[in-house]
Amino acid sequence: MAKTQRWRRGRPAGEDTASTQDASTEAPATGQDEAGPEDGSVPDVTPDDVPLDTDPDGDPDLEPELAADLRDLEEPDEDDDLDDLDDDTSERPALGSFDEPPSGPAGFLFGGKSPAEVVPLQLLQAAHAKQAIGTSLAMGLVAAVAGRPAREAGVVLLTVLVGQTILGWHNDIVDRRRDQSHALKGKPLAMGRLQPETVWYAIVVATLLLVPLAITTGIRAGCLYLAAVAVGMLGNVVLRTGFFSWWSWAASYALLPAYLSYGGWGGQAVGSAPETSIVVLSALLGIGIHFLRAVWGLVADNEDGWTYLPLKLGLKLGATRLLALATVYTVVIVILLLVTGARVGLSR
Repeated sequence: MAKTQRWRRGRPAGEDTASTQDASTEAPATGQDEAGPEDGSVPDVTPDDVPLDTDPDGDPDLEPELAADLRDLEEPDEDDDLDDLDDDTSERPALGSFDEPPSGPAGFLFGGKSPAEVVPLQLLQAAHAKQAIGTSLAMGLVAAVAGRPAREAGVVLLTVLVGQTILGWHNDIVDRRRDQSHALKGKPLAMGRLQPETVWYAIVVATLLLVPLAITTGIRAGCLYLAAVAVGMLGNVVLRTGFFSWWSWAASYALLPAYLSYGGWGGQAVGSAPETSIVVLSALLGIGIHFLRAVWGLVADNEDGWTYLPLKLGLKLGATRLLALATVYTVVIVILLLVTGARVGLSR
């Protein structure tokens, strides 16, 4: 007689089938499958028949706890969440912590950017402002002492200021890689705050301003000053690392007395040639300025293998002695210029 094996609902699927087979062999052979206790049928067991307060391990309180947890998940306490949100202030930005525009002229004039992002301020830093301002003030003062009217002295001052600014920008463009390798501070080009294209554009614009300013005091005078600026730019790239590094400083400063002596008011103004002694002393003054400027970069220049005259003297005398010697030399030349100018005048 064939026997069939029936799985009871609720019995684990992995239970050994041996117990079922034993039970079937013990049941009387009545021609039916496993009979129930009375009527020969096996009652179906549904999940509703299983008590909710029990689990397979016999823990009577597990189901109520799960039900309570589910209710908490489905119905969160909004008041608690709001309280937590009010109490958690660690992620809130403090009032005023946003990028607010800086106060003062920079914020008012340049749209509220930080000084490091303001292009005009970075261009000013790259212009060697101290040297530009000092040279332009000296030239304006000399023009006034030489008897030039105030308006002419003012034009001379402004012209030299623009020319020196161009020279400063060009110098930083040429030295950008060197300044970056030596991690020099105060160099916007080397620090990446300015792009070379931006500075070149500024040089072009400044040159368009410089040309009419220069010829305002006479075409010849203007051309002489433009030549002085061109010589200075050429000196930034030619012979600056060797013994003749001083040539461009001497030549450009030697042209300055001619710019003053030939100058007047208006493009047709014609003056006279400068005194030879003034020209020579001006050239010597340019060399002294070159030494004063070079002292502060002797270490970097030595690392780059330069062999120019200030470095050679610095290695023999020491930077401190070289600075003192260059200062005394420059002061003596300035005094000689004042004395000579008072005796013979600026022009012949």
